[in-house]
Amino acid sequence: MPHPTHDQPTPPNAAPGTELLRVTNIRKAFRRADDSELLVLDSINLTLRKGEIVGLLGRSGSGKSTLLRAICGLVHPSSGSVTFRGHEVEGPTDGITMVFQNFALFPWLSVQENVELGLEARQVDSKQARIRSESALSLVGLSGFESAYPKELSGGMRQRVGFARALVVDPEILLMDEPFSALDVLTAESLRNEFMDLWSEGRIPIGAVLIVTHNIEEAVQLCDRVVIFSSNPGRIIAEMPIHLPRPRDRNDEAFRQIVDDIYVRMTEGPQPTSTGTRQHRAPMSERLPAVGSNQMAGLLEALESDYQGRADLPQLADALALEIDDLFPIAEALHLFGFADVGQGDIVLTHAGRAYVEADTNARKHIFAEHLLAHISLAAHIHRVLVERPNHRAPKHRFIAELEDHFSDEEAQSVLETAIEWGRWGEVFAYDHKSGLLRLETNSDTPPAAANT
Repeated sequence: MPHPTHDQPTPPNAAPGTELLRVTNIRKAFRRADDSELLVLDSINLTLRKGEIVGLLGRSGSGKSTLLRAICGLVHPSSGSVTFRGHEVEGPTDGITMVFQNFALFPWLSVQENVELGLEARQVDSKQARIRSESALSLVGLSGFESAYPKELSGGMRQRVGFARALVVDPEILLMDEPFSALDVLTAESLRNEFMDLWSEGRIPIGAVLIVTHNIEEAVQLCDRVVIFSSNPGRIIAEMPIHLPRPRDRNDEAFRQIVDDIYVRMTEGPQPTSTGTRQHRAPMSERLPAVGSNQMAGLLEALESDYQGRADLPQLADALALEIDDLFPIAEALHLFGFADVGQGDIVLTHAGRAYVEADTNARKHIFAEHLLAHISLAAHIHRVLVERPNHRAPKHRFIAELEDHFSDEEAQSVLETAIEWGRWGEVFAYDHKSGLLRLETNSDTPPAAANT
């Protein structure tokens, strides 16, 4: 690939140096319909220096993408500040650009026209814009595709257009929001490697990179430092440097150890808040992972049959080809039910988990129902309301209204739908989609003690 032709010199990508960006005490809350707040980010402090790639790791709901949008001026923080080269970011800023997960290309524009959009906004003349866009497309391996339209390109090629569009404006900071997650495994791996080759060789005009990812191995492969977020709201719970020479071998012992260390940190218990106290949630504010009973049973069976009841989460993720946003919700659900213990990067079957695996379908339903009412506060609350009502029925919206005190509308729906699915599998209560009514299962053999939880 030829060296890019740009108006500005390519910044050095050697060792971390000058501070380019500082995030200070960022807090972001979104206003609900009832004028209450939904806190997404809390007390975020972060720096980014020239020559480094920093990864943001965390579960969905930890506010990582919201933070990227605050950094590039697309979202205004509720409090705190973002400064770029000493100047506060108050809107879209020259020198900071973003690559999105979903490509974000305009289908009615050609590849070259998509790439030139940012230059048009900066009033670069058409001749210079053409030269720079062709150079950027050459850099990402798309010479000859200038006149093509997005629908004619593969997913990997469309993401290359996204990279070219970001690079053509000579950014000092490149923000990447899960740029490889919409691609198949082989294409993502190829594009990651190409990006790292360009970065290591100093062939792209970028001073520093901030990347959001759910893939722990991807973070260790790409980054000089990873920042780990807790969820709901997003808080930084750890910052880990990665002192490995490039290129990095995923099978290297030091690489695997860092992956293990990150899993350990991400599976630790509740972290102190900004006031120094640990989080304790009210029963109706407990987020339930959107996981089905079949997924839970599948992981329990795999743990019992293939791992003798104990597995290292990184190894389990590799064996099952799962990323953290696939594996962690299932593990969390098992932990909530008391079927498994999760911590220090491991997942271990409990006595109840082993009993569940060994049981037949009817016995599994009984065990599931007992643990649902004993450990899942929302399910126990729904069951109690249904028991207390003379007709043993209640409308779904009655519980949605309670959940919306703690969640956004979308999250409240998701949490309740998960509880309903679990309740139906355990035959604790039923739900009629047409009427929107929940009702007590008349044939439920749930123990009376559990019904009064």
